[in-house]
Amino acid sequence: MLSLITYTTPPGTCGYLPDRTWQLEYEVVGEMTAREYERRLAQGWRHFGHALFHPQCPTCRACQSLRVPVWRFQPSRSQRRARKANEGHIRLEIGAPEVSREKLRLHDRFHSFQAEHKGWPLHSPKDADSYVTSFIENPFAVREWCYYLGDQLVGVGYVDELPSSLSAIYFFYEPSERQRCLGTWNVLNIIDYARQRRLEYLYLGYYVAGCPSLEYKATFRPNEAYGADGLWHPFREE
Repeated sequence: MLSLITYTTPPGTCGYLPDRTWQLEYEVVGEMTAREYERRLAQGWRHFGHALFHPQCPTCRACQSLRVPVWRFQPSRSQRRARKANEGHIRLEIGAPEVSREKLRLHDRFHSFQAEHKGWPLHSPKDADSYVTSFIENPFAVREWCYYLGDQLVGVGYVDELPSSLSAIYFFYEPSERQRCLGTWNVLNIIDYARQRRLEYLYLGYYVAGCPSLEYKATFRPNEAYGADGLWHPFREE
């Protein structure tokens, strides 16, 4: 691994729980293998592009890294409904990450909807350079998962492919198709893919109780959470 810089952000309003204060530690890497990142992932870190990060909040431990042991996963009734609604109707294409106007427009529609209906912070339109920095340029293999309804792009996700696990980095979708539960469908597909590759875990990022945008992650059961003791513990069982 080639570490370029580490820094901690000043305390600021939490992006998940606005009544709290957060602080993030970052490490920017020039080089990193998938195996090296998987070790960091198992210690509660995440990444966008070459920037690794994890919470270092002085008074709050609400962010909990969550992972699903894929061989024990059992879909809920609502997750089975999501599969039925999309299987055979939504086409999935997996390939190398690329930026396009279509993806940028979809990203902007998704964030505008989340800001209006879920209280997310307003953002200016995503430009190609920042999209590339966040999703396209990575120090190890990342795959792009594109979902199509007919010829329409309705969902885009990015997934780390690691030696013994997969990690869902980010997913955004067409708001007018939200009744399809495409976020749920994406996670179900990643679990299927992990099983096909005989991997152990799917990492889902941070679960935060009280944050509606992140609470859904705990519905993929059973799952495990990374504790303050540096160990993974059962979190939500069947």
